[in-house]
Amino acid sequence: MTNPLAGLFKARQKEAARLELFARSMRLCGEYLAAQSEKPSPRHARLTRAIGVFAASLDTPAADPFDSLLKVGERALDAGGDSGLALALGVAETSTRIRQRSRGAWRLHGLALDGLGREAEALECYERHLTLVRDNGAAEEIVRRIDTLRRRRACLEEADALFPRAGSPPRDLLGQPTAVAAPEFAAFVQARVAEHGAGDPAVRHLLKLYGTYRRLVERPALSDPLLGGSTPIGVGGLRGLVEGRTVCLVSDADGTAGSAPGAGADGYDLVVRCDSFGVRAEGTGGRTDLHAVSLRGETPWDGPAWTRPAGIRLVFGSPAGPWRRATRQRLVPGAQEHIGDASLRAPLTDPALIGEDDWEPATTTAFTVLRLLDFLDVSPRLDLVGFGLPGRLQPREAEWVMDRATHVDHSKMRIALR
Repeated sequence: MTNPLAGLFKARQKEAARLELFARSMRLCGEYLAAQSEKPSPRHARLTRAIGVFAASLDTPAADPFDSLLKVGERALDAGGDSGLALALGVAETSTRIRQRSRGAWRLHGLALDGLGREAEALECYERHLTLVRDNGAAEEIVRRIDTLRRRRACLEEADALFPRAGSPPRDLLGQPTAVAAPEFAAFVQARVAEHGAGDPAVRHLLKLYGTYRRLVERPALSDPLLGGSTPIGVGGLRGLVEGRTVCLVSDADGTAGSAPGAGADGYDLVVRCDSFGVRAEGTGGRTDLHAVSLRGETPWDGPAWTRPAGIRLVFGSPAGPWRRATRQRLVPGAQEHIGDASLRAPLTDPALIGEDDWEPATTTAFTVLRLLDFLDVSPRLDLVGFGLPGRLQPREAEWVMDRATHVDHSKMRIALR
């Protein structure tokens, strides 16, 4: 026969433990508020209000503080920063202990861990969240995030299999925070390029894996309506589109029209133009197969060429945050078939690509795309048209080109690198 007093005692113990967990969360909130010395931001103000609502619910006997506690965690995520993410994680840990079958609590737990770079633990929480959601369509964001994290892991595992005896193997990065894993993976790729050369098949595959990993780190696999059906491509994708094709990099039509390089540019398989280019068929041909543009600082360059059709559009810029925002602001749906992803935004300084840090931020777009195409080394012909004119390249850039030129035709303003 069940002892009713034993059941009552157990219920009171459970309630006491629950109240202690709520009290712990309130202490975490108090510590967060006490540590804030910066000027309040709108996000911080919303978090402060959420903490006030949670505190009031603890003093209301008929109220259930759980929902207001989750709201504190969500506002802490929005506030961001190390302190905001730490509070979100503390609240999430408490929430999942109070209600072990709460979908919202496990989602919050995963997001907080993810924000702190603890992706392996975040993945476990995301999967726990999905087991509690009957319709995965209602958790599409989490499903995509799980796919992103799994694909990152697969990139590291496949890279490790390519060079199993190399130093600092990618398998050691599994479970490491992104802030640690991303630069270590880049260093691993750079070392293999230096050791085996960019033309080695295994290195080429490694570069493709690194491009995928970099894109998944900098831009999660979420749908983006601004792409307008364009296909994002990394290093491997660009190599595949360029491989075996003759390439002509054409200077602005205003400077070269009438100088008789002629519509012969259209005789190349791939015609490349830069920034705010003009098209005059009698001067530089009529096609644009690849358009390259550089973003300077926080403000996106606002030329008309974004709207002009191009098979491939490469956008160069750094750092990553402004690059993402500016690209999304300026990209025109349907104006390009392929768009370079985050792994192609800074080829000159990226240690997994050219990796030369001594080039100035103001390096011309033409030189950046030329160096990238030269690095890929898959085109049987790589020519420049109109770049012999003063001002088309910076002096150091022009010196680099002329040191490597295989032929110069002054009458047609053509410089051949292949």
